Formats: sequence, structure tokens, C-alpha cells
Amino acid sequence: MTAPETPAPTNDADPDILRERALAALTTARSRTALLTSVVDEPDLTAQHSPLMSPLVWDLAHIGNQEELWLLRNVAGREAMRPEIDGLYDAFEHPRAERPSLPLLPPGEARRYLAEVRGRALDVLESTAFHGSRLTDAGFAFGMIAQHEQQHDETMLITHQLRKGPAVLTAPDPAPMPLFTGPAEVLVPGGEFMMGTSAEPWALDNERPAHRRVVPPFHIDTTPVTNAAYQAFIEDGGYEDARWWTAEGWEHIRAHGIAAPLFWRRDGRQWLRRRFGVTEVVPPDEPVLHVCWYEADAYARWAGRRLPTEAEWEKAARHDPVTGRSTRYPWGDADPTPEHANLGQRHLRPAPAGSYPAGESPLGVRQLIGDVWEWTSSDFLPYPGFTAFPYKEYSEVFFGPEYKVLRGGSFAVDPVACRGTFRNWDYPIRRQIFSGFRTARDASPEAV
Repeated sequence: MTAPETPAPTNDADPDILRERALAALTTARSRTALLTSVVDEPDLTAQHSPLMSPLVWDLAHIGNQEELWLLRNVAGREAMRPEIDGLYDAFEHPRAERPSLPLLPPGEARRYLAEVRGRALDVLESTAFHGSRLTDAGFAFGMIAQHEQQHDETMLITHQLRKGPAVLTAPDPAPMPLFTGPAEVLVPGGEFMMGTSAEPWALDNERPAHRRVVPPFHIDTTPVTNAAYQAFIEDGGYEDARWWTAEGWEHIRAHGIAAPLFWRRDGRQWLRRRFGVTEVVPPDEPVLHVCWYEADAYARWAGRRLPTEAEWEKAARHDPVTGRSTRYPWGDADPTPEHANLGQRHLRPAPAGSYPAGESPLGVRQLIGDVWEWTSSDFLPYPGFTAFPYKEYSEVFFGPEYKVLRGGSFAVDPVACRGTFRNWDYPIRRQIFSGFRTARDASPEAV
């Protein structure tokens, strides 16, 4: 029988420990928000750098508005500070393309609002009892807000990538490592495992509840697909051959003239890419980045393989065949460290494929957390027993075949918003996100 999932070690009833953890998560997120909005001038903050993205100043005030809504109004029961701006920063009321035309708070006022909300929220944190309601149990509301801010920090980093002009962000590159020479794929035995979570205190509603899944045996790539491997697909005419594409994918790339990952361009016999204002030769050993689901699916078909399902990806990442348990992360239950994964905008690029041996799963699969979001073949659907909490608009309104699931997180994801059960989703046409993939194939039924 499948063993239960491992309880999260952070699910501690000690209020001082919970308060310290929440404060650290909120502070880390705010420091990153400040960085992303201080390295550009006011025109860059108020401009819309792509119709796919909000102006940076909208994200800035939206972060504060959500913190006020959940921590001050819902947790503390306080009156709204500025109810007249709620509609401006409601993500469902105004699509991104419309937001530059709204009477948004100017940068200085947005920063003052953000700071005032945070000051009051820290007072609430000091006085909150971490029990008695689902919002406050184990500090959930504070964890949710920290995750929300970090998710918008990733969104703002995407805006920085789309922004034209010279580089304004800097970070060291990942440490050099020898070329990975391990096996190209790993066999994941078939059978039952525990998917999702009921034990992770800050897990969001779409990750819940834990439930048993049966997965037939399959092989999965040891590392994400690299730029060099993807270039082989391009050079073999992959973008010119309808055999590899779904009908919708073929129609999309032809209509939009797509012939390479976003931000790539050919210069003679080599490929260049633009990365945060710097033009460089595409590094062959890094995981491919900025490809949409259709491109990932076409590559997998061309390679005689397929994208893994979401359940396959999670089994490869969390299942320990020795104990039968599902761990919090591929490496176990401990929180991520720099030795485990490329997270938190510590670098502004993926690490070479095969990096982070300390972060590999019990089966030997590497880089399942961090570096690039990984497309799966699965639609974004609820788990059996799903309950929307604390609001339907976080997950429930997105369920359906319009969205594909991505797993694992990218170099732009903070550890608070990334774990073995975390689910991301987007339209299959999206390429501005920090998305890559790995492939899988069926194994013989005897491989159990």
C-alpha cells in the first residue's frame, strides 16, 4: 500500500516559529519587489512594455492592495484603507492591455501605500493567533500573501525581460560545472503514489488534497531539454514540418511567423538571444527557455517521445521507491538551499543541464525544481475532493482544457512559491514566461 505523504517540517504549532517564518517570507518578497522597481526610472515604471504584461507600477500597487485585502481586512477585520482603488487593482476587472489607461497610483504614491499597508500588516502579524480559522491556521494567510508577492515579482521580472533598452539587472552566473555525462533518461516504475498534499501548511487550494494516483511505468529525461538539442530540432526543419505539430499549434506558428524560441535570432551560422538587455550567443548546455506548449509538444514528437503528464512529473519528483512516501521536494523534506536548486532570482539564467546533483530525486532525475518551468501534457484540472479556498478566482475559474500545467518553477521563482506539489498553468501559446520542458516515453508493462 502507498505510504502517506511526508508531513511538512515547517508545520509547527509554536506561534513564535510561525511568526518568524511569516516575517522572513514577507520581508524577502518585499526586498525583491523594491529591487525590481528601483532599477528603472518613472517612465519605465508607468510604461507598458508588452500588451501581455501590466505596467510595473500596477503590479506594485496590486501587491499592496492584495495584502491589505487579506491581512488587514480579512484577518484583522479592519476597514478598507482606500476602497476607491480596489477596482483598479482587481486582476479580473481589467485585462492587462487596458491597465495603462486606468487612473493608477503614480510610483511615489504606490510606494507610500505599499509601505503603509506593510506597517499595519506587521502589527497584525504580531497579534494574530495562528489557530481558529483556515485563514490563520499555521499562518496560511501570511504565507499566501508572501507567495502572491513573489509570483508578481516573477511577473515583473518577465516584464524586465520584455523591456527594451540596456541592462539594469545584474546577478552572478551559476557556478561552472563539468558537462553532464549521466544517463539521458530514468525509468520511473509503475504503480501507486501519493499526489498533491494535505499536510503542507502554505499549499494553495489547487495542490490539495493528497490523493492516490496509479501511473504506468515510464521513462523521463534526466535533465530538461537543452538549447543544443532544441537547435537540432530547428536545423532539421522542425518548424517547417506539420507532422510534428497539433493542428492548433501548426496554425499558431504559421500565423505568427514563429521559427525559434522567443528572443532568439540567427546571426550567420549561430544563434543569438537577448537576455535582460544583453545579447549573447545561445549557450548550448542550458535548458531551452521561452518556448510555448505547442513548441515543446512538437519537439517531443520529433524526438519520438512525448511530454510527461502532470502525474508522471510529480511521481518523478516526489516518489521515494524505498519508503513509498511522497517527499516535499525531490531531495527530501528540507527547505531548498542554493545547493539544491536554482531559485529566487539568485541568477538571471538557468544553470547548465545536469547541475545540482544534491537536488536530484531518489530515482536520479535532476533539476525538477528551479531553472525552468516545465510544460506537461496535462490540462489544468481540480484534484478529486478539491475545495476552493480562500476564493474561487485563485484556481477554480481557470480549470479546463484552455490551460496547460507547468511544474517545477524557474530561476525566477522564490522557494516560498515553489515545492514538489506546486502547480502553475498558462495558455499553450505563452512564451514570455520562463518555460522549458523535458520529455518522456512509455516503458514496458513489466517495468514495475
